[in-house]
Amino acid sequence: MVMFFEFALIGTTASGKTALANALALKFDAVILSLDSLCVYKEINIASAKVEKEILEKIAYFGVNLLSVCEHFNVGLFIDEYQKAKTFAKEKEKPLIITGGTSFYLKTMMNGLSAKIEEKPTTLSNDEIYTLCLQIDPEFKVAKNDSYRLKKWLNIYEITKELPSEFLRRTKKEGVLKELEIYELHWDKEELKKNIQKRTKLMLKQGLIEEARGLFTHFDANLKPLNSIGLKETKAYLNDEISLKELEELINTHTAQLAKRQRTFNKKFSSTPLKFSQAFEFLSKKFN
Repeated sequence: MVMFFEFALIGTTASGKTALANALALKFDAVILSLDSLCVYKEINIASAKVEKEILEKIAYFGVNLLSVCEHFNVGLFIDEYQKAKTFAKEKEKPLIITGGTSFYLKTMMNGLSAKIEEKPTTLSNDEIYTLCLQIDPEFKVAKNDSYRLKKWLNIYEITKELPSEFLRRTKKEGVLKELEIYELHWDKEELKKNIQKRTKLMLKQGLIEEARGLFTHFDANLKPLNSIGLKETKAYLNDEISLKELEELINTHTAQLAKRQRTFNKKFSSTPLKFSQAFEFLSKKFN
């Protein structure tokens, strides 16, 4: 009988993480924690490449269909989901597979989380916040185009009147994941590009445009999740700003750019590289 153990499966978008995790879970009755910033939303199914309803009914899945697109969440939600998934897997004596494209959440779960600060709107641009950050708090390391961390820095500074670098260090709690085995799926760049193109065609065939139209009809089109890759391009198409051909091309381009950013971020992890074609056989040995 397979006992509880856990590992993470990371990789770029369209690298086959979900398909591989599902195949392993179905064969070995494992539990899956999805770390995907779009799959948490109940109304986004095609644009998020969410697992089919039939699979969700067969596998014990955590981190999926938790919120409406008009509800806000942060990494704390995934920490709670991890605790639930781990408790469930331990009680049932099942393996736990942690996977998803938002590796930032995995990194935070491993490194720890600082005290939460309320988000407030600002009229300052990224450049203005970045300049302010360099002048006041040079120890806070952030990229000039990292909107999330720049706004987080400003919120902390304005609310606490404390240097954000010191505040984050002082309030940081220990991570919930320790000594986690991490495996990263690797693809040849041209092959990954083909995967992205195939997936975009499939999403359009499955009804991406209809899904987007419904979302923009019922929710504020300015909501963050509705400006993710796949939806923001479809919004331009529905507004007659681009053609159907341009829609497909833009989704492919933006997804490839995302994959490049994910590859760079995933270098932060100490992981074991795996070719997708060999990954199922290799990881299956962990269950025996």
